[in-house]
Amino acid sequence: MSRTDRILRWLAWPAAIWIAYEFLWYEQYKLTGHPGSVNYIFQPLADWFGIPAYEKPFRLAVASLEILASVLVLVPLTRAWGGLLTIGLMSGAIFFHTIGPIGIDPYGDGGQLFKEAIFTWCMGALVAYAHRQEIFAVASRFGLPVPAPRIG
Repeated sequence: MSRTDRILRWLAWPAAIWIAYEFLWYEQYKLTGHPGSVNYIFQPLADWFGIPAYEKPFRLAVASLEILASVLVLVPLTRAWGGLLTIGLMSGAIFFHTIGPIGIDPYGDGGQLFKEAIFTWCMGALVAYAHRQEIFAVASRFGLPVPAPRIG
């Protein structure tokens, strides 16, 4: 492992802690059905999808995936997968803030939630990149093309 890769892996620790903190902090709102979570985020999304009666299962599914990502990203053997799951979750959040009905600033606070989604996406990308060799190893087992290892 190169010196750069070792540094990236060290930097992945604070990124992983941020991801876990960020996801777990917001679970209190998603899991309890806080009006801010329901009325400003998930009900407008459920209405937009055409499934207004399914706000709660949708919200709880997202919460469950965020809890899973929080655990995966903190365990060294699964950190790469937690990073990838974080990228996926935050890509959805960013997409629905920009394209969907909730908008970039649903709470009138300058888009704090949107900014946190972008930063968390970046932290997920850092974690996944720092642990890319694990991802490549699994990809190669499935016969997918992977980059050749660097020499030196």
